[in-house]
Amino acid sequence: MSARTEQNEQSVQSEQRDLMVQTVHPGRFAGKAAVVTGAAQGIGLAVARRLAAESAELTLVDRSELVHEAAAALGAQARAVTADLETYAGAEAAATAALERHGRIDVLINNVGGAINFKPFVEFSAAEIEAELTRSLLTTLFSCRAVLPAMTDQGHGVIVNVSSAATRGVHRIPYSAAKGGVNALTASLAVEYAGSGIRVVATAPGGTEAPARRISRGTPPPRTAQQSSWFQAHIDQTVASSLLKRYGTLDEQAAAICFLASDEASYITGTVLPVAGGDLG
Repeated sequence: MSARTEQNEQSVQSEQRDLMVQTVHPGRFAGKAAVVTGAAQGIGLAVARRLAAESAELTLVDRSELVHEAAAALGAQARAVTADLETYAGAEAAATAALERHGRIDVLINNVGGAINFKPFVEFSAAEIEAELTRSLLTTLFSCRAVLPAMTDQGHGVIVNVSSAATRGVHRIPYSAAKGGVNALTASLAVEYAGSGIRVVATAPGGTEAPARRISRGTPPPRTAQQSSWFQAHIDQTVASSLLKRYGTLDEQAAAICFLASDEASYITGTVLPVAGGDLG
């Protein structure tokens, strides 16, 4: 492929991604109360913005105070709640706050998670393994448990869990295991609560471009060339596993999540949708 042809192709792809930013569906979530976790930045913030543009009433949850800034930017339809979803008490407090405001929870987007360390499995300490499972599995389990009684009582609801294509990945094995757990709980909850009118689905994002994080995940900076190479290996593997050979955008992830949360996906439950350029995870 010539340099000019490659540039043209990249320009077309960029224009297509820019167009997606504008492809919202006004009114799609009118009359719906939605909770978005991990909403202070990244995918969670992109989802919150799209849901707001599509008329949802929002409760944005994060343990960072930045979530209040995010909610303020969305106007009166959004409320922020600071809570640590790595504890059940935090998840319960967030659900209670949403119910106090809206009287119901129609949609829950479980977005909290993310790998903390990137290195061969044998380099992980026991404490680091537990931290990965808590961050990327227990947060979703706790939040599901917190909202399900209200959804069951009202006879309807949608839970969208954000998993990962990294269930097959290198140098983040505890994270991969946690997201595999998210896939399993998605399938099992869908079976158990279908009779209650509740759909449970998930997306599996691949590598996703995002602005620099304003609040760190806690990933320690590499101190040696070896640690830098371990981190780079997971990036290289992510791109190589994608048929499109690129990272996705925040808007591409948000579009898939909001589709699954909407009534347009009313006949979809118990499944995980890979959003990873062809990487099935």
